[in-house]
Amino acid sequence: MNVLHFVHAFFSDSAHWHGYDGIPARLGEHVRYTLQALLLAAAIGLPVGLVTGHYGRGGNALSLVATAGRALPSFGLLVLMTTLLGFGMLPVMIPLVVLAVPPILVTTYEAMRSVDPSPVDAARGMGMRESRILFQVELPVALPLILSGLRSAAIQIVSTATIAAYVSLGGLGRYIVDGLYQRDYEKVVGGATLVAVLALVTLALFWALARVAVSPGVRRT
Repeated sequence: MNVLHFVHAFFSDSAHWHGYDGIPARLGEHVRYTLQALLLAAAIGLPVGLVTGHYGRGGNALSLVATAGRALPSFGLLVLMTTLLGFGMLPVMIPLVVLAVPPILVTTYEAMRSVDPSPVDAARGMGMRESRILFQVELPVALPLILSGLRSAAIQIVSTATIAAYVSLGGLGRYIVDGLYQRDYEKVVGGATLVAVLALVTLALFWALARVAVSPGVRRT
């Protein structure tokens, strides 16, 4: 039986579209985990990246933090957090946030540092406050690159949030984990397909967001 047959069999089975283990329910759980982790990571990475990038200080420290965050294995961190904190959402959120902060942090910093200094100097010469320079001069220009960091973080979370199923939570990872345990490869392939499709939808949403939020004058193709 090839992969396409497994995909067709999974999605054509009406039992997979209803109930607590149905595709809509599992997809909703996965999206919720992704949004929660992305919002937490953005709340940490964006302010730090904006401020350090604006003042041009702390770049080496950010690189060190980002390298350390990327080096941590998400599954290993999940096991450790579950051992220390028990089962629940918190042990799942910690590795997902740790995974997502580095691309947001580093990309935001680099986006701010890539802004042409001429308009920034002109704004200071006009007496603009630093906060206004940050949000009205630098941020609009840096926004395309900042969104790319958020997009990268979101894709990584979508792909990695399947680990929630290993600690008895839901999401699309339930199909993969349960399918492997039951040797139901139709379920495994179906779950993996849903994760891949959700990742592609996330890419499309960020593309649309960039078209709406980024000024045409600084929009990148």
